[in-house]
Amino acid sequence: MAVKFQDYYATLGVARTATAEEIKLSFRKLARIHHPDVAKDKVSGEAKFKEINEAYEVLGDPEKRKRYDELGPDWQNAGSRPQGGPRDPSPGGGFEYDGTGFSDFFESFFSGGRGGRHSPPGRPDDADGPFPGRDVEADLLVPLEEALRGASRKITLRRPGENGQPERTDTYQVRIPPGVHEGQRIRLAGQGGPGHGGANAGDLYLRMRLARHPDFNVDGTDLLLDLDLAPWEAVLGVQANIPTLDGRTTLRVPAGTATGTRLRLRGLGLPAAGGTRGDLFATVRVCTPNPVSDQERALWTELAKISHYKPRTEP
Repeated sequence: MAVKFQDYYATLGVARTATAEEIKLSFRKLARIHHPDVAKDKVSGEAKFKEINEAYEVLGDPEKRKRYDELGPDWQNAGSRPQGGPRDPSPGGGFEYDGTGFSDFFESFFSGGRGGRHSPPGRPDDADGPFPGRDVEADLLVPLEEALRGASRKITLRRPGENGQPERTDTYQVRIPPGVHEGQRIRLAGQGGPGHGGANAGDLYLRMRLARHPDFNVDGTDLLLDLDLAPWEAVLGVQANIPTLDGRTTLRVPAGTATGTRLRLRGLGLPAAGGTRGDLFATVRVCTPNPVSDQERALWTELAKISHYKPRTEP
């Protein structure tokens, strides 16, 4: 199988020398534009959102980014692959997937799970007699909205021909239940590699990978949101309009709220045990306006003169 190199830096529109913060900001900007919930063209928006997520999955992780940079666009002509790369450049040792949300390139070099034959103890793979088929595993990209509400996904698995048999393509309608979490696996029994000598076929495992969201980070069943406030909003209080997975809502920020304060909205996280949901936590960050107009500077100067607030202890 020919694996096409993915230029993740070009996907995010950043230089190869970009800092981690620049990569994160570019991802968030693009993800907000192409998120399927807001994109003008839902189909192309969903495809672009997956590309952006894949790029950030690699470049946003220091270890994956290091491996990617070592790989380079001329990876096919390199003398050897980076340490930790797969021996077989096809996901699952020759199996190919469609509908997982990740490219073949990502599956080949950055997916944590791969198919492999599970032979009985002490029995080599080329031994005579029965031995079970290989289990096959692929990552499945799941947007947070699908993790919340559940979804149905069509997955196509192309199997290499064995013993002179032609390649086979199977399509599955996979149900993603509400509340799936990072790393959770969905098992399709008997849908992996064929068994030999009358032994059982292997299984197909789909490992859930929660898509990065432009607004939220995930902590178990809780969602974490950065809430930027203007200085006067922190001092005077504000009714802040914020996003949630259920639509936008209003959060009351009390007067005198400081940077680092966590404000909780109960039950607006991801599904938890017993039919409940986790919480949404908004962490306040007071932002400094820059630049400011001459009029604004004059007002800030006047405020500095009349204010009795002392942020530091001075001799």
